[in-house]
Amino acid sequence: MPLDPLAKRLLTMMAAAGPQVRNRPSVEARRQSLAKLMQFARTDAPDVTVSDGTLPGPGGGLPYRLYSPATAAERAPGFVFFHGGGLVAGSVATHDRIAAALAHATGCRLVSVDYRLAPEHKFPAAVEDAIAATEWVAREASSLGIDAGRLVVGGDSAGATLAAIVCQEALQNAGLSIVAQCLICPVLDFEETSPSREAFAEGHLIDRITIEADLADYLPGDIDAADPRISPLRATRLAGLPTAIIHTAEFDPMRDEGNAYARKLLAAGVTVEHVCHDGMVHNFHAMGAILPQAQLVLSQIGEQVRAGGREVKARITRARPARPWLPQHIRANAHPHSVRPAACR
Repeated sequence: MPLDPLAKRLLTMMAAAGPQVRNRPSVEARRQSLAKLMQFARTDAPDVTVSDGTLPGPGGGLPYRLYSPATAAERAPGFVFFHGGGLVAGSVATHDRIAAALAHATGCRLVSVDYRLAPEHKFPAAVEDAIAATEWVAREASSLGIDAGRLVVGGDSAGATLAAIVCQEALQNAGLSIVAQCLICPVLDFEETSPSREAFAEGHLIDRITIEADLADYLPGDIDAADPRISPLRATRLAGLPTAIIHTAEFDPMRDEGNAYARKLLAAGVTVEHVCHDGMVHNFHAMGAILPQAQLVLSQIGEQVRAGGREVKARITRARPARPWLPQHIRANAHPHSVRPAACR
């Protein structure tokens, strides 16, 4: 399908507002750019209450924010969430609206974690923080109002990288019980360049220059990018991983690696719910003020997470863009059809 008209309009506006010649962004510029972009997020979560705290991390205290839906039971499912931003940018604050929306949609008590960022803290700091935070939530589940037996780990973009790694590490060490992983526009492979990274290297929200700058800031010079703790797609032991909820976007540079991970998990016998969203770009789920599809995908994730305790038939589906001229009740009840489009193969 062609690029969604509203997404195309957003990209045109961003191109017009940006510099004519793209140079490597400074860390501060990268962080400011993401913060501005996340202002397009939209929250329809009036029933969610918020409290802040600090959890122990390997390098010191890690701030977190706990989101509790009013409808949550005394012991609700838990959701450990890691924000995106290339492991260089982003925070609990930038992703506040998305975290609240996910808590509302899923019915989970959601813990959003402020892990350490590069270049101040290079690999493996963020990975160590993500593992430590998930272990802490599991240990302290009772005091957080979370059922430790119903724990979801997820994130968007580079936060999804961390979520995938946490699940792989839990499988290796058998120290955590995770029922599902939720990966939204995940970054999963820094070892090879995929066709989607080439096709959408420029002009599709996140470009090659930014991706390469993030990686250079994050990795020490002597580290192999094929290490599964950097590129979780490269992991060889996947059987036994928790149910995977994966959402990719047709015009996202990271589309192919997300789609490939879904296929690889399916081949390993893991239950997978994978939706490739037609016409959408990276981070589309966080732009609900502009893209109707953002609201729909968050609702869909909510349904998928709520179904996590039941048997889910593994499938790969294709979601067409929402048509904003349809009445709200029609759009809300629209379902993707089960096909295998070329972009999702």
